Amino acid sequence: MIYPVVAYGDPILRKPTRFIEKDELDLKKLSDDMFETMYSANGVGLAAPQIGLNVRIFVVDATPFSEKEEDDEDEDVDLSLADFKKTFINPEILEESGKEWAFEEGCLSIPGIRGDVYRPEKLVIRYRDTDWNEYTEEYSGMAARIIQHEYDHLLGKLFVDYLPTLKKQLIKKRLSDIMKGNVDADYRMKFPGRK
Repeated sequence: MIYPVVAYGDPILRKPTRFIEKDELDLKKLSDDMFETMYSANGVGLAAPQIGLNVRIFVVDATPFSEKEEDDEDEDVDLSLADFKKTFINPEILEESGKEWAFEEGCLSIPGIRGDVYRPEKLVIRYRDTDWNEYTEEYSGMAARIIQHEYDHLLGKLFVDYLPTLKKQLIKKRLSDIMKGNVDADYRMKFPGRK
């Protein structure tokens, strides 16, 4: 099932999520639906609040970052991202470390807006999978960044919160337009300012 993506301005995107109880949800179905929704919007990550659910789960598939464009011979390609497809249930970042580095981020809930966000290069995260197995793993580079971006959604934070004040002022009207549904997105969205 493909869910509409919740747009910027909806209160659910600012609400910290709650932990999921074992056997509370059909986690495999929810995970599959989240991947299907993410793929339909050409995303690399999707968190539950972005489909209107206040639970602690996100999915990631970084395959697009591992693929080399035919005309992009000079680009560095991270082959470790080729198999980085996971569901993170009840994740908790235990540690972040390393030098902060910038990368231009975007968000399916905020179409058409991008901005440089600085994040630590490494993290250690504990989470469960759809079979309720628990893992503690370390990630770095782009994998860590994708996790940090999606994890922020579970805390009620968005990438625009990290932007410098001037950049925030420059995008204020565009954010307001998104809230009203005055934006082009090539996937279904649910707007807080539109019935």
